Amino acid sequence: MRMATAVAVIFLAGSAYAQGGEDEFPVTIDHAFGQTIIETRPERVATVAWANHEVPLALGVVPVGFAAAGFGDENGDGLLPWVEAKLDELGAETPVLFDEGDGIDFEAVAASRPDVILAAYSGLSQSDYDTLSMIAPVVAYPDSPWATEWREMIRLNAAGLGMSDEGEALIGKLDAEIAAAASGYPELNDKSAMFITHLDTTDLSVIRFYSANDARVKFFQELGLSLPQSVRDATKEGQFSGEVSAELIDRFEDVDIFVSYGTQELADRLKDDPLVARMPAVAEGAVVMLGNDAVGTGANPTPLSISWVLDDYVAMLADAARKSE
Repeated sequence: MRMATAVAVIFLAGSAYAQGGEDEFPVTIDHAFGQTIIETRPERVATVAWANHEVPLALGVVPVGFAAAGFGDENGDGLLPWVEAKLDELGAETPVLFDEGDGIDFEAVAASRPDVILAAYSGLSQSDYDTLSMIAPVVAYPDSPWATEWREMIRLNAAGLGMSDEGEALIGKLDAEIAAAASGYPELNDKSAMFITHLDTTDLSVIRFYSANDARVKFFQELGLSLPQSVRDATKEGQFSGEVSAELIDRFEDVDIFVSYGTQELADRLKDDPLVARMPAVAEGAVVMLGNDAVGTGANPTPLSISWVLDDYVAMLADAARKSE
């Protein structure tokens, strides 16, 4: 498998990002699998994997197809609430939804006849990339799978659309919203947080967590929280998650806030577990349990979800911070 050195550089008409007006074509995008050249401005846009469709939607472009929501879809229509709201705002019908429960549906993507495929935030393998590239030019992730933070996802996908300036404007808008929300909770500024993946209620002997490379964890820092040194030390290059035996839970004594997915019942069980309860954040009840709902889904920040869940999510984190000594 050939993996090019990660360089998140986009060349538009000979420069890093187009300055003013629409981007000129051809556009060349460097990414983890090499280089993609988009010869002409795409009219039919498809996206695969998580949330890439939110970039064109946020910029007023309705894709011809994108992945159906597999988490946080409370009404089962394949759309997250902020995506449904944006389609309504644009007066658009629901496009083709790709079922990615067993991986990318290449036949469905091909049937949508895209001019470009956006996947800047994804877990594409070399084989996935090669197959998609036979359908249309692919905008892949710049470095590691599932490690593209939301700003870079916007920049890369917007560049693939020829809308770099619009992408930067969207980033500026969201940055302002995040700063305003975080400013109301100064108690977050001297606290650290760790994001645990879905816990196995039948076996708490292993603690699995999102690493410093993951977008959820990077979002903590944007909200004023710090990244515990223990999580940095346990993060392996190129991986978005890690795990450690619960017998080594003491290494996370520098974690002030424990965030995971689950119910209050699970949070109570953590406090009763002889190993996990040794973690100060758990012992003090500085725990945020996220459900299969808008806030739980939006904890992984995306272009449309940030505005939708920001206030509620920051308030939950601040409540936990106040419980941490």
